[in-house]
Amino acid sequence: MTHMNRISATLAALALAALPASAQDLTHKAPPQDHPVFIVGATVHTISGDTIDNGVVAFTDGRLTIISDDKIMQTIRLSADTEVIDAAGMHLYPGLIASMTRLGLTEINAVRASLDHNEVGSVTPEVRAAVSVNPDSALIPVARSGGILTFAAFPTGGRVPGRASVMRADAWTWESMSIDDSAGLVINWPSVRLSDGPFETRSKSDRTDAVRKNLQAIDDLFDAAKAYASARAAGPNAPQDLRYEAMLEVMPSAGANQKPVFINANDVDQIVSAVTWAAGRQLRAVIVGGRDAPLCAALLNANNVPVIVSGTHTFPKRADSPFDTRFTLPKRLQDAGVRWCLNTADRDGNVRNLPHEAGRAVAFGLDHDSALASITLWPAQILGVDGDLGSIERGKLATLILTDADILEVTSNVTRAWIDGREIDLTNKQTKLRDKYRDKYQQLGIIKDD
Repeated sequence: MTHMNRISATLAALALAALPASAQDLTHKAPPQDHPVFIVGATVHTISGDTIDNGVVAFTDGRLTIISDDKIMQTIRLSADTEVIDAAGMHLYPGLIASMTRLGLTEINAVRASLDHNEVGSVTPEVRAAVSVNPDSALIPVARSGGILTFAAFPTGGRVPGRASVMRADAWTWESMSIDDSAGLVINWPSVRLSDGPFETRSKSDRTDAVRKNLQAIDDLFDAAKAYASARAAGPNAPQDLRYEAMLEVMPSAGANQKPVFINANDVDQIVSAVTWAAGRQLRAVIVGGRDAPLCAALLNANNVPVIVSGTHTFPKRADSPFDTRFTLPKRLQDAGVRWCLNTADRDGNVRNLPHEAGRAVAFGLDHDSALASITLWPAQILGVDGDLGSIERGKLATLILTDADILEVTSNVTRAWIDGREIDLTNKQTKLRDKYRDKYQQLGIIKDD
C-alpha cells in the first residue's frame, strides 16, 4: 500500500468511527417530577373509558391522581407549587406505544458498529434486547416527537434471537429506561411452504426434509428447556444453563407469571403452523407481522392468540392483491374478533409514523376509537404492561402526550409530553435543523419572521 493510500484508508476509518458519535442524542433527560401538575381544559382521551370534554388530569410523583371534568377545579385547593397548564382546545392522550421496534439497537445502517440488534448465533434465548439499547440514540427523540413514549425493542436474526424488552423513551441508562427487560421470547418461524422458484434445484423430498429439520430444531430446543425445567424443579442445586434458564419464564411451569412467545410469521401456513405448535406446548403465543392473519381468524380466536400488525404503510405481497390490502388489514382483524395492535411498517427511523399508520386504517374503514386503542391500550395489554400504561386511569403512570389536534391527523403536533410525570424534551436533530435553516432564510430576507 502506498503512503497516500494508507493516509486515505486512515481518514476513511476515522470518518466511519465518527459517524455514530455524530448521531448521538444531545438532549437532556428529564428529572423526576417534583411538583403536582394539573392539565385543564383539554379533550381527554382516556381510551379505557369515555372521552372527557374540558377535562382535568392531575398527577403527582409520576402517577395519575385525578381524571375528571373541569367542574372539579371549583372543589379543590391547589398547593402553592402546583403547575396548572391551560390546555383549552387541545387533546390529551396516553403516550403511544410502538410494539415492535429496533429503537436503540440500530443507528446508521452503513456502520456495522452502530448495529446491535442481531446477536451472533442462531439460538440465543439468553439475550435481552434492553442491555444493548443505546439511551443516546438519535432515533429515539424523533420517535418521541411523534408521541411514542414507550417502545418494545426486539432482537432480530437467527431462529431464536432473544427476548424483547419494553422501554421508556427517555432516561439516562438502559436500566432506567427498562420497564420490562424480559417481556417474552422472540422466535422467527421458518417457512413451511415448499420453495418452488425458478432457481430451485433441490428435489421435493429435499425441500420437505429442510422444512422438517427447521421445525425440529425449535422442538428440540423446547424439549431440552422442558427437561431442564423439570431437573431444576427436582433439584434446585442442579447446574444452571443460561440459555435454558432464560426460557423458563415462557414455559407452562411459570404458571400465572408465564411470558409470551413472540412469533414472527406472515404467511397463512406459517401462522397456522406456529399457533398449532404453541397451543400443543401450552405456550402463550403472539403473532408478529400477521399479514395473512384474517385467513386464520378462527384458529387465532380459538387459542386466544393476539397479533401485532406490522404496519399499514407497506405494499401488498402478492401482485394480484387489492391495492388496499395493508390499509384494510386492521379492520378485517377487528371484524373477525381477533385481538390485535398496530405497529409501524418501519422498525427504527420512522417509528414516529405510528399514529399516521393508524390514521390510514381509519381512512379505510377502522373505527376511530379502535385505532387509538391499537397504539395505546392494546399494545400495553399484549406486552403485559397495561397495569401502568396504555390508558388514562387513576393510579397509572403519568405517561401522556398533549397535542394541538387529533393525533391521527398528519397535521397534528405533539406540543408537550410526560413520561412517569417527568416533562420531556421534544426537540431532536430534525427540529434543530428546521430552526437553524428557518433562521438562515429569515436573516436573508427570503422568508418573513413568524
